[in-house]
Amino acid sequence: MIDFNRPPFTGKELDYIREAIERGKLCGDGEFTKRCSAWMREKFKVSHVMLTTSCTSALEMSAYLSGVQPGDEVIMPSYTFVSTADAFVLRGAKIVFVDIRPETMNIDETKIEAAITEKTKVIVPVHYAGVACAMNEIMAIAKKYNLKVVEDAAQGVNASYRGQALGTIGDFGCYSFHETKNYTMGEGGAIAFQDDGYLEDAEILREKGTDRSKFFRGQVDKYTWVNYGSSYLPSEMNAAYLYAQLEMADQIDRKRHAIYDYYDEHLKPLADAGYIEQPFVPDYAHHNAHMYFIKVKDLETRTDLIRYLREKGVCSVFHYVPLHSSKAGMRFGRFHGEDVYTTKESERLMRLPMFYNLDMKDVEYVARCILDYPAFNR
Repeated sequence: MIDFNRPPFTGKELDYIREAIERGKLCGDGEFTKRCSAWMREKFKVSHVMLTTSCTSALEMSAYLSGVQPGDEVIMPSYTFVSTADAFVLRGAKIVFVDIRPETMNIDETKIEAAITEKTKVIVPVHYAGVACAMNEIMAIAKKYNLKVVEDAAQGVNASYRGQALGTIGDFGCYSFHETKNYTMGEGGAIAFQDDGYLEDAEILREKGTDRSKFFRGQVDKYTWVNYGSSYLPSEMNAAYLYAQLEMADQIDRKRHAIYDYYDEHLKPLADAGYIEQPFVPDYAHHNAHMYFIKVKDLETRTDLIRYLREKGVCSVFHYVPLHSSKAGMRFGRFHGEDVYTTKESERLMRLPMFYNLDMKDVEYVARCILDYPAFNR
C-alpha cells in the first residue's frame, strides 16, 4: 500500500534528540527551541516566533492576544479544520462563516465586508494547501473596520504572498508542525507576530500565566503567577526533531515540488478532457507543495475513485466536512450569505499521496492508476 502520508525523516533527527537529552533540559525553550525560532525569524523576516504544542495552541494564543471576548464575532471560511474555529469558540466568540473561492478553496475576500457587524473582532484567512489568500484586500478591510487578522497558516509554512511569508502579514500567524505537514515535530506549531507590544503578554500566556521568561533572562529575581495562561510550550525533543528538518528545508521543498509537478503534468490530459480539475495558484502566491489535490465531477465519483485507488494499493483521502454543517458549527456559528461553493467543492476534492520520503516510482504509479480509472476512459 502506498501511504497517503508519512512523517518526513532526514537522518539527523535521532542525533538531535539524543543531544537534547544529553543537554538535560527537555521541558522546552532550550537550545533546539531557540534554534527553530531563530531559523523562522530569519527565514520569514518576522520579529517574533514562539514554538507551541500545536497550531491549535497558536490559534488559541492568537484569540487571547487579539482580545476576543464572549459575544464577539470572528469571520472565517467554513472549509477548514475544526481548530480554526475552536480557538475562538473557547473565548466565547460566535463564528461567522463565509463562502470560498472555488479555484483556491480559500476564503472569498469579496464576501467578508458584508459579514461584518458591530460585534466583529477578527478575520481569519486560512491559506489552504499553502496557497495564499488575497491578503492585500483582506488587510485593507481589516484596517477599514479596525479588525485583527489572524492567519491560519497551518499549511502555509515556507509559502508566500507577493514575496512575504505567510503568517507574517496579519497581526498573528499560526503554523503547524503536525506529522502531516511539510516539516514536523510530531505534534507542534508556532505563533508569529511583528508587533513588540504583544511579546510580554505572549510569553506570559505561553508559560502558564507566569513571568518565567523574564526570570530566565534575569529580569526578575523570581517568577510568579501574573495573568491568565496555559501550557503551550513543547518539549525539546520535539523541537530537536523539527530542527533537523528545518536545516534540510530546501531539499524537502524541492522533493515536494517534484512530486507536485509530476502529478500536475501527467494528470493534465484528464483536466483537458474535463474529467478533473487541478490546483490553481494565483500569480501573487508562491505555494509550498503542501498537497496535491484533484476535483472530480461529484461526490459519487470521488467515493468510487478513492475505492478504486485503494484496491490498487493507493491511499487517497478527502477533507474537510464544512464546519457550518456540523453539529458544533450550527451551535457556535452561522453562515453569512449563500453557500454556493463551500459544500459543493468540498464534496469533489480528494488528496493524493504526498510526502518527502515518497519514492518517485510510487508517484508515477499513483498517476498511472488515476489515468487508467475506467470512468475516465469511456
